[in-house]
Amino acid sequence: MVTSEENELLTRIGPGTRMGALMRRYWYPLTAVSEMAERWTMRVRLLGEDLVLYRDRSGAFGLIGEFCPHRRASLAYGIPERDGLRCPYHGWKFDGSGRCLDQPNEPEASAFKDKVTTAGYPVRELGGMLWGYLGPLPAPEIPHIDGFVVEGAIRLVGKAIVPCNWLQIMENSVDPIHTEWAHGHLSDFVRGGEPAPSTRPHERIRFVEFEYGIYKQRLLKGQSEDADDWTVGHPVIFPYILAVGNASPTWRNYAYQIRVPMDDTNTLHLWYNAYIPPEGVTAPPHLFERMWAYDVPYRDERGEFTLQYTDSQDIMNWITQGPIADRSREKLGTTDVGIIAYRQMLERELKKVESGQDPMCVIRDPAQNTIIDLPLEKNKFHMSAGFAKVARHSRLNFAPIVEELIAVFADRPQKELVGAS
Repeated sequence: MVTSEENELLTRIGPGTRMGALMRRYWYPLTAVSEMAERWTMRVRLLGEDLVLYRDRSGAFGLIGEFCPHRRASLAYGIPERDGLRCPYHGWKFDGSGRCLDQPNEPEASAFKDKVTTAGYPVRELGGMLWGYLGPLPAPEIPHIDGFVVEGAIRLVGKAIVPCNWLQIMENSVDPIHTEWAHGHLSDFVRGGEPAPSTRPHERIRFVEFEYGIYKQRLLKGQSEDADDWTVGHPVIFPYILAVGNASPTWRNYAYQIRVPMDDTNTLHLWYNAYIPPEGVTAPPHLFERMWAYDVPYRDERGEFTLQYTDSQDIMNWITQGPIADRSREKLGTTDVGIIAYRQMLERELKKVESGQDPMCVIRDPAQNTIIDLPLEKNKFHMSAGFAKVARHSRLNFAPIVEELIAVFADRPQKELVGAS
């Protein structure tokens, strides 16, 4: 249990907050590059700020405050030019750093524009995504996590806005036991069929901290202690990414759940996949030509959670805790050791920032950022139902290329199946 004051510290991430100061030390994915191909601007809500992502006439991207400092009109409807974005109301033009470049109708000799700025933040591209950084300059490197930089991958990103605080979503990632119930017994009940692989009980769990975060490891009933679920596991990459992909001898699924804090009570949840086809299998060339972005619905036409899907089961449990979970009222048990460890990591890394140090997973040297190769469990037990079945019961069922993915991967021998998680 934490106090109400401690809960405020952990969950509030807007401008001027202590935890916000930590969270601003990191880059965040904003949208797929492909989603900006046929548009010039996109509203972005990030760390409590209203921003506009834009593409100028030269093809460069910028990220600036949404509201023009002149009369507060929205720059989301701005006019792109070669070197910036003009306000649709009176034509004031701003570049990606937030500088005002031009003020039509002001006296030609006026220096007024040199005194006017708006928020402006760096934007970079990595792994088919556009990333933004809201922290102090100079900006660090975007960590080159393996799946974001691997070549020859079919890339997809599912997205949903989840109306709750980012922390209760992240704490799900250091709670192995929930899979046994939310994705096991609940799935069995909702689907009324054979027990899901996730129903198998946990014998032991443990967490191992490493350079970029913390590994989650589990030993399930019937597994031997040399099982990858126990000896390897999969990591939370500090502070907001869960790696859940799997490896096999012939192909690999790099998969990440990314929790982007929009503000204190809304989170942009991204499911990022990079699939390397099996050896000897030729996937249709068009699958590699773009990042396939799609929305992930989690309620049905009646507004009820679609609990037959793994991802909706998670989202239901996150949202029903409330917009910001009241941790002062919780009763933690012995299986919540990972949640306690993660909260302690947040507080420890915040103290580093407040003492003038870089926190965990902030990388400054490009030479140390060629690729961050994350060991992951092979033949993950919870994915033993096979690619097609896992895809049908997860958000992948809503991907525009799900049938083609199944055609590429579902005929693999059972020992090679590593799931779509």
